[in-house]
Amino acid sequence: MPIEPLMGSGQIRVQGDRTEQLRSVSWNNSCLVFDHRHWVCADAELRWTAPHHLILLTERGRTSRTEVRCQGRTVFHGADRPGALTFVPASTERHGNYRDADLFYSALWIEPAFATRLSGCGQISALPTFVNAHDPVVGSLMAELSAQIAAGHMPAAVYMEHLVALALLRIADMGGAARRPARAAPLSRKTLARVQDYVEANIGSDMSLTDLAAVAGLPVDSFARRFKAATALAPYAYVVERRMQRAEALLGTTDTEIGAIALALGFSSQSHFTTTFRRLRGMTPRAFRANSFPDF
Repeated sequence: MPIEPLMGSGQIRVQGDRTEQLRSVSWNNSCLVFDHRHWVCADAELRWTAPHHLILLTERGRTSRTEVRCQGRTVFHGADRPGALTFVPASTERHGNYRDADLFYSALWIEPAFATRLSGCGQISALPTFVNAHDPVVGSLMAELSAQIAAGHMPAAVYMEHLVALALLRIADMGGAARRPARAAPLSRKTLARVQDYVEANIGSDMSLTDLAAVAGLPVDSFARRFKAATALAPYAYVVERRMQRAEALLGTTDTEIGAIALALGFSSQSHFTTTFRRLRGMTPRAFRANSFPDF
């Protein structure tokens, strides 16, 4: 039935269910899955356990009553509201009761080993469940992700890995988990050059943070910190900047159609490319070509 969560198993009792699954996309062989739904039901009771961590953002709508229990204790008793954030660690059984649900939510399911590799925090699974909490950073990340996917933009794997790593570290802070030191030694010149050559050779592909870390021969979390120490840019930001620089060259020296440039540089669509170019360069690709190189 539609109310059934995307991952896991358990028991569900529901009345008046008119839930719609609106969007679902995945990355890294389903180690990371995004699920967006419009949940409508009069009354529901759910007892559920999933093998993945769950981050859930209530975007719009509400319930008249929500009660969630985990490990024999009540973790929330109140009502869902827009902007509320929920985190359920993998393998945690949650028992929820919901009444008069009519809300839109986005859920991010994260495979535990994948989460540990990205965040460098091995205590994610030991964190407590929290329901309908608030964190401006994680909330903004989830809302922006949902908006991009709704607009038809498929975020690159390397972007998603950065998003998940940041979200999990924020959640680890909220749960009191220990973190690794923030300072890191920069990559060696030889290793940095190897990664940069890889980026140039694969500028049009969906490079992941895992791919880049493998080129450097480092764990993902260590690579990301050391790359930023060497370049002052996160790996994802570096890849996007190199795509922008390549785009400027193509716009100024060729008459290649903008849509073809977008696809050649790894963007999911011309509109995605235009949005990114305008955000980083202050004008659209067409305006850049017209202003800088009027012959084109």
